[in-house]
Amino acid sequence: MRTYEPKPLFLERMKKLLGKEFQEYLEILKKPVQNSIRCNTLKISPEELLKRLRSKNWSVNQPFKDCPEVMIIENDLAPGELGRSLEHLLGYYYVQEIASMLPVLALKPGPEEFVLDIAAAPGSKTTQIAAEMKGSGSIIANDSSLKRLKILASNLERCGVSNTIITKKDGIALCRRLKEQSFQFDKILVDAPCSGEGTIRSSPITALMWNPKTIKILSRLQKALLASAIEILKPGGEIVYSTCTHAPEENEDVVDFILEKFPDIKIESIKLPIKCRSGITEWDGNNYNQEVKKSCRIYPQDSDTEGFFIAKMKRIK
Repeated sequence: MRTYEPKPLFLERMKKLLGKEFQEYLEILKKPVQNSIRCNTLKISPEELLKRLRSKNWSVNQPFKDCPEVMIIENDLAPGELGRSLEHLLGYYYVQEIASMLPVLALKPGPEEFVLDIAAAPGSKTTQIAAEMKGSGSIIANDSSLKRLKILASNLERCGVSNTIITKKDGIALCRRLKEQSFQFDKILVDAPCSGEGTIRSSPITALMWNPKTIKILSRLQKALLASAIEILKPGGEIVYSTCTHAPEENEDVVDFILEKFPDIKIESIKLPIKCRSGITEWDGNNYNQEVKKSCRIYPQDSDTEGFFIAKMKRIK
């Protein structure tokens, strides 16, 4: 895989975030991500999938006792082998990086709930939500790109998801329309478009494309998108905001904005099966609400994953 040298300003920002652990972070960027998959429990049990994969002489590790659906393939597989297997084509598993599975584990959607996935394509988290809901309840899976929606539809079909309505609309406009029609959701996932700093291991070109101006633009979009989603959250409902970036402008700054704008929103503590660091309360001269500490920062060097940020919020009744 071709690699790109991260830009000096990006490295400066990461060194400020990580301090003494900065060198450890640089080292993990040189390693490829693990081959991780998620068992699709709508079609097969983790136990049965494990038998099938081991019969192919795959070495499979289940790293989390309470999440047996999460699996790591430890063999040195040929490029594309995970996506070509019969089990993948049948929808028995979804190729998904471990950190990408965490927002849905934090959201905990349940059977019979009404759930919105506001930026759903290509469908990794939508199919995971459907599995957590055991195929019951209802999901609205939205994306603004027709090309990406075609991939989403294909993945939903392959995984046997039947409780999902697909919509194509700008996320903010969709929330406005749903509010006009008095829709309210039990759970909402806002896996927001972001600068992707946490994905450099799997997508090295991100380091080349990184731009601080883009971070500022995305921060404004993320604030508007999350605020729009909160408007259609039921009293007592929960919303998870996540990004695959480390930039505080796209993470804590967004959460701080929401806490100031919505007095009836509180931050919930998150319990996840990998190491989580607390959200930061100061960046670039800005001081954030102390509640943002309950957010979760996931760094690649901590658990050999990609980088992520997750914040869970609840609308007080």
